[in-house]
Amino acid sequence: MTGLAIDYAIEEELAVEADAADTSFIPLSDPDVTLAEIEAVGAVLQSPRLSSGAVAESFEAAFADYLGRRYAVAVPSGTLGLLLALRAAGIGPGDEVIASPFSFRETVHAISLSGARPVFVDIDYWAGTLVPDKAEARITGRTRAIVAGNVNGHPAPWDALRDVASRHGLVLIEDSTEAIGSRYKDRLVGSFGDMAVFDFAQPSALTCGEGGMVVTDDIDLAVALRRNRSHRLNERTSVAVGMTPCFQAGMSDITAALGLAQLRRLDEILERRRLIEELYASHIQSFEGIKPPYVAPDVTEVNWFLYVVHLGTRFSRSSRDAIAEDLKVEQVEAAGYCNPLHLQRYYFELGYRRGDFPVTEKVADRAVALPFHAHLTDDQIGFIVDTMKDASINVGAGAAIY
Repeated sequence: MTGLAIDYAIEEELAVEADAADTSFIPLSDPDVTLAEIEAVGAVLQSPRLSSGAVAESFEAAFADYLGRRYAVAVPSGTLGLLLALRAAGIGPGDEVIASPFSFRETVHAISLSGARPVFVDIDYWAGTLVPDKAEARITGRTRAIVAGNVNGHPAPWDALRDVASRHGLVLIEDSTEAIGSRYKDRLVGSFGDMAVFDFAQPSALTCGEGGMVVTDDIDLAVALRRNRSHRLNERTSVAVGMTPCFQAGMSDITAALGLAQLRRLDEILERRRLIEELYASHIQSFEGIKPPYVAPDVTEVNWFLYVVHLGTRFSRSSRDAIAEDLKVEQVEAAGYCNPLHLQRYYFELGYRRGDFPVTEKVADRAVALPFHAHLTDDQIGFIVDTMKDASINVGAGAAIY
């Protein structure tokens, strides 16, 4: 079979799979993968090197260039990326790090893994991001850093956060694991922290299975990140003498090839996701009483991580869960967004209790994440929204007030 015939065969197979998806289970995420990604991974599989090497370095250089930052360090996940960032800043046992309880748990877990204590701060009701004034009120003599996230793609108030961090001599770390491509005051997220962390697992718009990236403009931080991440290629032998006990947490060239191909198509991927957002918006207008998507005045562009619907106050956490369960019965994957960190067992044992962060709890109890990816059709989105409206009537909530 010729290369062209193989390409046609692959395209036909992908088309068949897409057609099948129209009438079956609708997943929360479905990566936007084309022949470009398949060919990039295939080229690495036919090369003499699969482990971290030249392709991973090319991905780092391209990602740094995309953000306009000096250095990018590829890592296996956003969690390890944040852990390495904290270690590069010299943060560990006895230190405190301010963070949001309204976050993807695996990323913020890195604070505890570093030995530091996470100090949670409540969020803005509309944007879901860390409130700078509330963060400043929790600063103590042990505080070393602020970790602020661009939640579900919506940028945090970076000017105010930078002001707080600078006045108190704190490291500002940007959690951009959910927000690639979004912009605050015309600047891409990932441009604001002393370090910024990205994650490339699903359902990120840029998806390469697993993986992440830490970016910075500080050469000392970049050197520390690399030193703690893994040995250099010429040091990876059993007789090499190492100065630092590293995590050996590099990114394989296979993963990097997929990420590099996705990065080259990122504008296209984001544009296709924006079209899906518009379809959702057209259907969701008939769903009375939900909180509309919010974009803060200083935010130039939001590229949503998932399509999150915020139910009104007449809905309870249990009714939210019942709606998600009804969607699953209809073969639509949905989930609550999110389970507040301070109410999860590990952090509960640190002394946090329900009621500590009322805005976080109010928002999290009534947020439903719906499927969001480029392969959704207008009919599927209409079905998802109609099913959700029917489910809201079934739980007896009626029209909601947010």
